[in-house]
Amino acid sequence: MVANNSESLDFDDDLSEDNSPDLVLGQNQRITRIAHHANRAAQVGCTVLITGETGTGKEVWARMLQRLGPRRNEPFVPVNCAALSPSLAESQLFGHVEGAFTGAAGASLGVFRTAESGIVFLDEVGDMPLELQPKLLRVLQEREVTPVGSSQPIRFDAQIITATNRNLEHEVEKGRFREDLYYRLNLVELHMPSLRERPEDIPEFIAYFSEKFSREHQLPLWQPEPEVLKQFCEYRWPGNIRQLSFVIEQAYILQREPVLPNAPPVNTEEATTLPFTDLDRLRRIAVEQALCTSRGHRGRAAHLLGVHPNTLTRLMAKSC
Repeated sequence: MVANNSESLDFDDDLSEDNSPDLVLGQNQRITRIAHHANRAAQVGCTVLITGETGTGKEVWARMLQRLGPRRNEPFVPVNCAALSPSLAESQLFGHVEGAFTGAAGASLGVFRTAESGIVFLDEVGDMPLELQPKLLRVLQEREVTPVGSSQPIRFDAQIITATNRNLEHEVEKGRFREDLYYRLNLVELHMPSLRERPEDIPEFIAYFSEKFSREHQLPLWQPEPEVLKQFCEYRWPGNIRQLSFVIEQAYILQREPVLPNAPPVNTEEATTLPFTDLDRLRRIAVEQALCTSRGHRGRAAHLLGVHPNTLTRLMAKSC
């Protein structure tokens, strides 16, 4: 992230409820280029696709795009496409008229009209059901929606920002994502590098999170010794910035020194040969940290991990 002197990652309220712009931290050259492209896209108001691994800060950048552009004081409406109800997704996105289906006691604007003049943020767009994708494509092309139960299209004015941790080109090849929708979304792509690709920025993130959680929990500021800082910078951080924030917040909650998860650092080149036992241990640690951070609230823990609540339940069962 880029020092902005004046936001945070896909962290739910770990960061995205913190609205200070200098959550875009770091001096990595790739981040500097991303910030430049983000600024141009924000001024133009075009469709933007934000890609990257889970925990790299995609929602933070979406919110920063809003602040950089003319829609900064308008609504920001986030949607988790992976959590859309298959039976109600079209109504949730495009709205419905009264009586359109059983239970539709009143009309609904839907996401796009709710965000009028502002931003629609479609998170996990790679998980959008295939049958909805041509309808989203039409919305992007025509800039209008047709509520369920109506034949009258309604124009709307909102910038569309999408994000995914999937490789959409691969999804297109596998027939799971429409090629024409991919190109429509990919007018400007901002690819977030993983934390292991920007170790020089880790000290700045540590300082930020330490100050944040020290203030929240009214505890002394943690300032790591040089050797500890070196270990944190060398660690692979499979959960990226989100995992780093978990480790530091957990330490403040338990009132102890932050410690790395019990897994050896590995090089990026070694990632594909990491044993399954190590991956299982990393998953178990991530689940434990998310549950601790969410005070045992499974729904919030699932959102922090970027998974569906049912997936969290399965991960918890495997951890037993």
